[in-house]
Amino acid sequence: MARLAQTHGLTDVQQEILSTVRDFVDKEIIPVATELEHRDEYPQQIVDGLKELGVFGLMIPEEYGGLGESLLTYALCVEEIARGWMSVSGIINTHFIVAYMLKQHGTQEQKDHFLPRMAAGEVRGAFSMSEPGLGSDVSAITSKAVRDGDEYVLNGQKMWLTNGGTSTLVAVLVRSDEGHPEGTAPHKSMTTFLVEKEPGFGEVRPGLTIPGKIDKMGYKGVDTTELIMDGLRIPANRVLGGVTGRGFYQMMDGVEVGRVNVAARGCGVAQRAFELGVQYAQQRQTFGKPIAQHQAIQFKLAEMATKVEAAHAMMVNAARKKDSGERNDLEAGMAKYLASEYCKEVVEDAFRIHGGYGFSKEYEIERLYREAPMLLIGEGTAEIQKMIIGRRLLEEYRFQG
Repeated sequence: MARLAQTHGLTDVQQEILSTVRDFVDKEIIPVATELEHRDEYPQQIVDGLKELGVFGLMIPEEYGGLGESLLTYALCVEEIARGWMSVSGIINTHFIVAYMLKQHGTQEQKDHFLPRMAAGEVRGAFSMSEPGLGSDVSAITSKAVRDGDEYVLNGQKMWLTNGGTSTLVAVLVRSDEGHPEGTAPHKSMTTFLVEKEPGFGEVRPGLTIPGKIDKMGYKGVDTTELIMDGLRIPANRVLGGVTGRGFYQMMDGVEVGRVNVAARGCGVAQRAFELGVQYAQQRQTFGKPIAQHQAIQFKLAEMATKVEAAHAMMVNAARKKDSGERNDLEAGMAKYLASEYCKEVVEDAFRIHGGYGFSKEYEIERLYREAPMLLIGEGTAEIQKMIIGRRLLEEYRFQG
């Protein structure tokens, strides 16, 4: 909508990028999203179009062939893409997190090797922390790497790997006890490995298997998989940053910007839900007039629009804080928490406005209704965000008694 979720203070370049992405979303994504989603079909043509626009290299520095843009620019682009189809933004998100981790923590050799091809979309990234019995407790990771000469041997099972099949580079977090004696805190004995593989399913390289896609309620099109390592050999020069024991901090840095991304996705889905709701309310008539003229519906639209505005403002604030070089875990946690909760509520209100037709697969709101719940758990549940927010607030407002 023209008057909702506007971002002030953008440069001409940022405005041009956003205008280009918005036009692509309106012409190339929205018209086909629901059909592709119902077929659970990977949107290859859309992905190819985004590669041509340079979206895969949006935050990669210009020296590596990227556009060298800010987190804010990226988040605003994700907001637009999620407005079209949230699954497409998920395809980009994991790639973006791995590129960010490489830029921030990789060795020069790793940056030179991966970033130019990632900027061109030739190498596609995914990252893997979770395990079948893990949930939000990252410290309970059991997958392990053992040094063997100039290589490490990785064993274990990972879960909820977005782009598991289509990616060609996976950042995998495992335990590595080398140099970390027994009793070392779990988060200080974890290492991130850069695992190159072939796209597809089955055994994608010796010792590495990607089973078929996990069948999901929503968030379809994008492939979500497990990752099984059984004697997977990785050269020592593929330890992110070249030093073991730093994986937890590297991953948390990536997840922090990923939370801004999830907030942006929530904003985009909520915007689309509002658009669908306000349009339908002006077309559907009851008791001799459009339902938009009934006060009850106007109240609902007012609440929806206010939530869209509030979530967008918090997301922009979190992105700008990170871009300034400041710590932003508080702002990112707040933005992710609020945007995902408000997204769920706005989508449900739009669903209610559609009445019985909202339950029909012929209407786009049915797809959004199944997609919104994923944002409540992606990059950390609401409960995890509240823990982060609460601890940070106690740091800032420590009582001096």
